[in-house]
Amino acid sequence: MKNYLLTITYDGTNYHGWQVQNNAPTVQKSMQDAIEQILGVRESVIGCSRTDSGVHANMFCLNMRTEKYLNTDTFARSLNAVLPRDIAVKSVCEVPFEFHARYDCVSKRYKYLILNSKYRNPFFENRALHYPFDIDVEALNLETKAFLGTHDFSSFCSAGSSVDEKTRTVKDIGFLRNGDTVEFYIEADGFLYNMVRIIVGTLLDINSGKLEKGSISGIIEKKDRKYAGKTASACGLYLDKVNYNL
Repeated sequence: MKNYLLTITYDGTNYHGWQVQNNAPTVQKSMQDAIEQILGVRESVIGCSRTDSGVHANMFCLNMRTEKYLNTDTFARSLNAVLPRDIAVKSVCEVPFEFHARYDCVSKRYKYLILNSKYRNPFFENRALHYPFDIDVEALNLETKAFLGTHDFSSFCSAGSSVDEKTRTVKDIGFLRNGDTVEFYIEADGFLYNMVRIIVGTLLDINSGKLEKGSISGIIEKKDRKYAGKTASACGLYLDKVNYNL
């Protein structure tokens, strides 16, 4: 029995997230369908995260245990030949049998892409949030410092989460501007349900004056979702990097 790590990238527009659902297209199902087409058996695959509907991934990792011996390069090329055009395999490698794509992840990095322009751009449709008002990147970078470190992020978790422990450690966070695009980035040891999208929505509410400057620390201390800002739309969110100690 072998264990393989697959690194993929995908446009999540047409999918109801990663995890298999009844009567809805998902990235996991598409991967299992493609693997079955190549290997002739339906293998289970373990994903590094549960991305939501419409969320994208520049880097998403999954592992697959199989009795089949695989030439990793040939397997990757074969998968890319049968996968939908909005999903692609970037690499395949053998890993220790005990490796688990989700539980062995030491940190993840997400980015959120914002088209900060007065007018919409069709090339960013479903791939970025169109935000036509000025964004003060320098001011928001000062606000993000309150997120750094270890906190209970209950205020930044949507209702319906099944996770009891809501403490996470944020290692890096900030905004970058490149012309009309603004990129928000955040790296942490883990994330709660809709955590990144709520953080982005809250920061944009501070930018617009709906929430007070300097209010992040107080919102964190409240441990109550109602004190944070809106949940930003899924289209701008990308799982950007997954880190392992391999």
